[in-house]
Amino acid sequence: MTLHPNILSEVLAALADVFARGQHVAQVVDARLQANRKWGARDRRTFAEGVYENVRWWRWHWHMAGLPDAECLVPEAISEARLQAVWAAYWQLRMGGDTQPSTDNRQTPEVAGANAREASRAIRESIPDWLDAMGERDFGTDWPGLLSALNRPADVFLRANTLRISAVDLRGVLTKQGVATEPVPDLPDGLRLTERRKLNQLAAFREGLFEVQDAASQLIAPFLEVQPGQQVIDACAGAGGKTLHLAALMRNEGRLLALDIRERPLRELEQRAQRAGVQNLRIGLLQRLEAHPDLRFAADRVLLDVPCSGLGTLRRNADLKWKITAKEVERLNRLQARILRSHSEFVRPGGKLVYATCSLLAEENQRQVQAFLEERGAAWGLEQELHLRPDRQGFDGFYAARLKRHTE
Repeated sequence: MTLHPNILSEVLAALADVFARGQHVAQVVDARLQANRKWGARDRRTFAEGVYENVRWWRWHWHMAGLPDAECLVPEAISEARLQAVWAAYWQLRMGGDTQPSTDNRQTPEVAGANAREASRAIRESIPDWLDAMGERDFGTDWPGLLSALNRPADVFLRANTLRISAVDLRGVLTKQGVATEPVPDLPDGLRLTERRKLNQLAAFREGLFEVQDAASQLIAPFLEVQPGQQVIDACAGAGGKTLHLAALMRNEGRLLALDIRERPLRELEQRAQRAGVQNLRIGLLQRLEAHPDLRFAADRVLLDVPCSGLGTLRRNADLKWKITAKEVERLNRLQARILRSHSEFVRPGGKLVYATCSLLAEENQRQVQAFLEERGAAWGLEQELHLRPDRQGFDGFYAARLKRHTE
């Protein structure tokens, strides 16, 4: 198997965008695919796979190329020659000894084997040292299997918009539009794509029949136990994947308020809600330092999908592990605690709150909830927790805790 020189140059340029210029891999891949519209399906797949696999396994390929580990994330160290060496290591590992493309940095299988034996687990599994240490601390003997699952590409899941269609009927519609799916056990509105492909040009998508949403994320809105006619607040709504799910569960009855401190995602949510046929939604921009006394005791249900490290989503966000740091996790811990303390005031007595993250780390999850309950005493109680992991359910890593505010 050979690789067209133009595709190789685009792969190397994309890797330079990610590691030397700090750009997000999904945006880089999309932009370069847009710029190379004449590529066929095989070329496009080869390019995307070459970029994503090298981002996912960057530290390992860098090591197998014989490059100094301490420099693998130093932008100034990402030279053209080193990118060529990383690519050669990847290609040799992939092809089992096929030496295309030609390079002086190529290693023999004997040297590669020696490098592998000398490498730490963090290098072999291509993650930062700090993350390996935290994972072992939190998961012990489960960590190697969980880490292996995090390094496998994620499936693509869809959620049928039940305001418009059932999952069973959506599957039939998608089949007619050339998209094969399969049902997902214990996920009544979910479907799994049998083959990865772009979906935003489908008539079914334009008509608001479905949203692309990981299966773990689809379990969060039902966990809040909303009912039609309730007053519900999604206080960290972002672009609103879970907001739209809440609207569907409420059957457009009652009032759903979506809040965030960022205006751009809320504008996207407004467009998505219109496409989905959501009618009971209001959108509001939160001021970061404002107390919002007008929302105190305003809601029967509150969802707090708080800002987090996102480490449960590494299967689909492969470059995230190279951008997040232990120091950033500490900052997020403090922010999460503030949000939980302040936004819990939105819940009226007898109401419920779900605290959720797409992280696997205990300090972002159960430890935050434990600290909140210890601080609030008898005013709140823990009803149930969800711990979702790719090595168990095959979904993204997610945590959720449902809390009830006792009558005061």
